[in-house]
Amino acid sequence: MAKKFYAAHLDAIAEALQNIFREGAYADREITRVLKADRRRGSKDRAFIAEHTYGIVRYYRLLTHLLGKKPKKQKEWWPLIGIHLMLQGYELPPWREFESLDKDAILKKHAEAQDERPLRESIPDWLDKVGAEQLGEQWSATLSALNETAPVVLRANRLKASPADVAASLKKEGILTEPIGADALLVTERKNLFRTEAFRRGMFEVQDFSSQQAAPSLEVSPGQTVIDACAGAGGKSLHLAALMENKGQLLSLDIHEWKLKELKKRARRNGVSNLETRVITSSKVIKRLHGRADRLLLDVPCTGLGVLRRNPDAKWKLNQDFIDRVVKEQQEILERYAKMVKPGGKMVYATCSILPQENERQVEGFLGSPAGEGWTLEHHHTYFPQEEGYDGFFVSRLVKAT
Repeated sequence: MAKKFYAAHLDAIAEALQNIFREGAYADREITRVLKADRRRGSKDRAFIAEHTYGIVRYYRLLTHLLGKKPKKQKEWWPLIGIHLMLQGYELPPWREFESLDKDAILKKHAEAQDERPLRESIPDWLDKVGAEQLGEQWSATLSALNETAPVVLRANRLKASPADVAASLKKEGILTEPIGADALLVTERKNLFRTEAFRRGMFEVQDFSSQQAAPSLEVSPGQTVIDACAGAGGKSLHLAALMENKGQLLSLDIHEWKLKELKKRARRNGVSNLETRVITSSKVIKRLHGRADRLLLDVPCTGLGVLRRNPDAKWKLNQDFIDRVVKEQQEILERYAKMVKPGGKMVYATCSILPQENERQVEGFLGSPAGEGWTLEHHHTYFPQEEGYDGFFVSRLVKAT
């Protein structure tokens, strides 16, 4: 049976692509906006639009190479969408938007492009060079894995339920999962997770397996003072609260107040009672906490190269200047925030990047600086998507001398 699609699907995809590539919109937000714009769409329609919009964003460079140009207006995206669907095994209908497409010529050009990694994996030349310089032989396999669709992983909230409890509750609503270690559950049969009774009751959070390794690496205990200093919307803060069994003090800091407000909502649903949020409005907020923390989590701003599966548009928005700025920011955060840790305390430095420049080299630089005097590296590991199968992520644990 031939796979079908409709003109309305292509209109929605073209609208999203125009805003992502010509207006600078973030892919996840734009796709969500487009899907909500027409409530008449069924689940299959929404899935088609989301899947193929992400697919085109992922392989934008390759597809524009095959088309021979970059679309500038919304209607100009149709032939490019047609090429993408053709490569996915769809039979194109005889619409005028596809009249210029020569299938044999496109397939030949596509086959020739497989010999050039930046084209095959659809990545800017400069970024391909950065990855190759830093990861060597690992880079090709990493890139290929980062172009795959990301799995959906849940973290059971131990304050409310065990992984088995979560799995059983979701199964009643037609969502199947399998345990993949500790509190993690891989979703194998998916529906809308956020409309489930288990989600409403705070029994789980959506959190990738690699990301779930950060909080346990901190080796927290109930009753400690723990600081999550780059908390964002707080997925790792919620994990820390569960590991602390709601006992002790958990401080979640961030420079963005709106993210901390979102964390407070999530904390209420998760049954978290030992968490306090503080907005970093100046350096004084950090100085007041010097020597206070038994444990410190630094999940620092980064390039996000480890999560390109989820945010494929990031590779088109990045540039060398941004990498240079974020590396400098990481260094400054490490040096300034580490002072919050007590003698004998521990710190986890983590990123969702796979570049050594943001990871091992940052830790080495910190340990070799005056700020790193008295610190020792206990553990570090880079999670590669082609090895573990989940997001690219880096975790390191350091201990401060007594």
